[in-house]
Amino acid sequence: MTLPGVFIHSVAVRLLLTLVLCVVGLSAWAQDKRQSSYWLMSPETRAMQDDEALNPATFWILDGQTLWNEAAGKKNISCAQCHGDASVSMKGVAASFPKVVNHALLSLEGQINMCRQSKQDASPLTLESKPLLSLATYVGHASKGMPISVERTPENSADLDAGQRLFNQRVGQLNLSCAQCHAERAGLKLGGNVIPQAHPTGYPIYRLEWQTVGSLQRRLRNCMTGVRAEPYALGSKELVQLELFLMWRARGMPLETPGVRP
Repeated sequence: MTLPGVFIHSVAVRLLLTLVLCVVGLSAWAQDKRQSSYWLMSPETRAMQDDEALNPATFWILDGQTLWNEAAGKKNISCAQCHGDASVSMKGVAASFPKVVNHALLSLEGQINMCRQSKQDASPLTLESKPLLSLATYVGHASKGMPISVERTPENSADLDAGQRLFNQRVGQLNLSCAQCHAERAGLKLGGNVIPQAHPTGYPIYRLEWQTVGSLQRRLRNCMTGVRAEPYALGSKELVQLELFLMWRARGMPLETPGVRP
């Protein structure tokens, strides 16, 4: 039999613990100063991203949907035959990449190509090609609004550390690192534009500058060229490691795929 005093004390302890957890949670939320570069854009560009009828990347989503349901390769099967409705089966998937699959660190595009080769007996799609970007955008769109879920694991730990080193490594003739711009000087202006925090929440992304959809790796290579460094090759281990670190750094932030940026 539970004594009344013990019961009251137990309830009080549980209420106190709940209050402490709420305070800790609110404190962590208040201290999270991370910001998507979405909030640095003009109202017109934000409206373009938010409205699928205005977002130019919608055409890539539609192309991706077509490719998803189209039989391919020597096995003549489609993605849909294995995975069904992408809006259901792919929900949350893009938010978890890059990840280690069969002992190899893969970006989402790398996983798509691995599936093509192993499941469809099809040739891999060329990196940065419209078909691959369309599939990645279509799969990514299924996770729109979901929190990025990349976490440190025993399998990805070494690659995550390597990505962090690359983020902090000075490169190029300008001798600059990613961190010097996007961590130390985020919020300041460079060439009249506010420097973003470099959280990759919207990739694949439509850039008005490019007039097309591009991957995070394309953006990273642009940055390397900007500091007059020799960019890593598309699909290189270094770029995927950088992707991993950046997605881990943005963990918990909502995915916006497909984003729109200037």
